[in-house]
Amino acid sequence: MSESKYEKYAVRKPIYEAGKGYQGRQSPTMTFMSSKQIPEANYYIELGWIYEMPKPNPHIHEHVHPYDEIVLHWGGNPELPQVLGGEIEFYIGGQPITFNTTTGIYIPAGVPHGPLTWKKFEFPHIEMAFMLGTGDPAKGWGKSGITEVKKSLPKKTKNFDYEQYVIRSPLRESPGALSGKGRQSPTMTYMSGTQIPGVKVYIEFGWINAVTDTIREMKHDKFDEIVMHIGGDPKDPEDLGADMTFGIGGDQLKFDKSFAVYLPKGMMHGPLIWHNWRKPHIEMAIMLGAGTLKEGWGFDFMERFPGRTIIKQD
Repeated sequence: MSESKYEKYAVRKPIYEAGKGYQGRQSPTMTFMSSKQIPEANYYIELGWIYEMPKPNPHIHEHVHPYDEIVLHWGGNPELPQVLGGEIEFYIGGQPITFNTTTGIYIPAGVPHGPLTWKKFEFPHIEMAFMLGTGDPAKGWGKSGITEVKKSLPKKTKNFDYEQYVIRSPLRESPGALSGKGRQSPTMTYMSGTQIPGVKVYIEFGWINAVTDTIREMKHDKFDEIVMHIGGDPKDPEDLGADMTFGIGGDQLKFDKSFAVYLPKGMMHGPLIWHNWRKPHIEMAIMLGAGTLKEGWGFDFMERFPGRTIIKQD
């Protein structure tokens, strides 16, 4: 059987290139989206497990880059998805922000951020960095100063509360059309224009805890989307923990490892079918350019057809 022409939109194997040389965490981390993997993707996503107190701590120092960035830290316990499993102090614009829950942070281009210091560790969790506007890590971080040890902590110079960029608790708004038996329902929205006004990226995710209902075929006419399925076993992070089929353009791509797919606007995708479930894993949908659930998925305009569901925007 010949390979699907849509295979070019799938990242089946992460690149190990970012964050080398640290202890207590995945080092280097797993790159699941870049222009090297998907040439037309102008985004960079890398993530890695934190296994214990990282060393050195901090190892992410104050830095700044010319692109917007979203940083997520999510807990590794599917029974307690909002509990991070640690406590982190993260300076943004010179202002210390401390959190111990699953948390999303939006960092506009030009805003200095870091250092990032673990104050407590309880159980494994994931750190994810998502750079918007470039798929090249050298452009995003190469001259940012992220690895340069500073002699003192940064000082806040602007009269702005950077807490406004921090999402400590999710929206729970994903409707039943995309949620069902065997999955966290509703899912957790950790980035949107509702939570942080002006943001045009919508990120929702949740744990798959058993063989789940099928997500049927759909398309988005106005927005590109990234969908990730990430294994929940910190000892074997590339193992998805399931066998599943992900439809792209009418072809059925099969996966049993952690993966990401890039879906250009107008691309029909689905159904998503779980054939076997072995371990909990995360499903994450990232809508690019849409700030709200309605804007991205347009549930008010759902049309049902025999054998498939198409969701489109007016």
